[in-house]
Amino acid sequence: MDKIELKPARVFEQFAKINAIPRPSKHEEQMIEYLKSFGESHGLETVVDETGNVVIRKPATPGYEDKDTIILQSHMDMVCEKLVDVDFDFYKDAIQTYIDGEWLRAKGTTLGADDGIGCAIELAILDSDDIEHGPLECVFTRDEETGLTGAEGMKSGFMKGDMLINLDSEDEGQIFVSCAGGRNTTATFRFQREEAPEGWFFVKASLKGLVGGHSGDDINKKRANALKVLARFLYQTQERYGLRLVSFNAGKLHNAIPRDGVAIFGVPFAKKEDVRVDWNVFATQVEEEYHVTEKTMQFDMESADAAPVLPLEVSTKLIQAMQAVDNGVFAMCQDEEISWLVETSNNVASIETCENEVKVVASQRSNVMSALDNQAATIKAVFQLAGAEVVQGEGYPAWKMNPNSKMTALAVESYRKLFGKDPKVLGIHAGLECGLFSEKYPNLDMVSFGPTLRGVHSPDERLHIPTVQMVWDHLLDILKNV
Repeated sequence: MDKIELKPARVFEQFAKINAIPRPSKHEEQMIEYLKSFGESHGLETVVDETGNVVIRKPATPGYEDKDTIILQSHMDMVCEKLVDVDFDFYKDAIQTYIDGEWLRAKGTTLGADDGIGCAIELAILDSDDIEHGPLECVFTRDEETGLTGAEGMKSGFMKGDMLINLDSEDEGQIFVSCAGGRNTTATFRFQREEAPEGWFFVKASLKGLVGGHSGDDINKKRANALKVLARFLYQTQERYGLRLVSFNAGKLHNAIPRDGVAIFGVPFAKKEDVRVDWNVFATQVEEEYHVTEKTMQFDMESADAAPVLPLEVSTKLIQAMQAVDNGVFAMCQDEEISWLVETSNNVASIETCENEVKVVASQRSNVMSALDNQAATIKAVFQLAGAEVVQGEGYPAWKMNPNSKMTALAVESYRKLFGKDPKVLGIHAGLECGLFSEKYPNLDMVSFGPTLRGVHSPDERLHIPTVQMVWDHLLDILKNV
């Protein structure tokens, strides 16, 4: 099969340049400098606010001066996930991409198309001299992936237009007009370690090869959560034989479903063979449970050296909490027309063991703010009962649909004219910066769309190349006809 061309070439040229720039969340300094230099070198008004957000303003092309100002917006940071055996430094190394059929992928890491492809589209428009458009504001926010702090820190007046197109959605042919709100819960168990008990046998149980994915968009796809799967086995073993926990580590990011994890623990020496048998049976059962969605799960158990352990009461309550804490879809939307959409969910995102503490992070989402409050309180209560210190962030608001949106009507009509079919107008069970913008700019008329991405927030992230051209054509038609 012939290799597919990367079209539009000007967009993929910009994407290649972006992927040479390290831009982990909260460490976007090099990307900010690149954007600043890009705007200034093109003679365009370029402003960096105190938070690190960048806006580049481009005047209208001749004959389009009376058009409304359109804001194009994307976020500059990326989720940094890699395969366990890949040697890669996200703070120094350039993302290595390759074409796989109709998809663009990265070699063992996240691709950065979330939302680097949105940034590339904006830069391609700014770089052009043959695109018809009214006044443009191209906005690049920082730190979307770990708390939307760029959008949160943006002050009113930074953006001046009244219509915004967010380029951070992941399904071509779908126009999003609302999103979920979210909140994070962090539970910390503190302790002083004890010497390993005499006559106990220690093992390391590990799980890897899971699909993982986005904790909002993929939460309803029945993918296994490595953290929760390991917690099930720890709870089972604790109930049957008792155990002494050395460490439990799984997951890395609050907005990603954990793909791998490791637990080190001890059991009475007389029970070591029972535990190995239980592990093999458990692995078979879980593989059958997820036989459709998880085809590459790898369970492993090996002996480990004895090491200082958590106090029995702390580890007992910790494991009980990890078994009890809700994970996955909590409720679907009640309205009939969007009954397919997840309303409320929780992702138990990570657990990290240090010398004298274990920290657990969970991420709650809901399109209904009162339901978000309830879900966050439920998660908090589980960890409070287990004796943890619990801290919850303020989170970010949901973006409510505007039934009178001119931007939506324009986007739908443009899509219908170009492609001869209607796009889907939807809400999304994920956080978009539009929710925060709606608080600071209550009159801002917004939509969100983008090319098709799959496997986001995981090393399986991939971009469907043909949909980039479709989004490009759609966007340019909107700019011409607004």
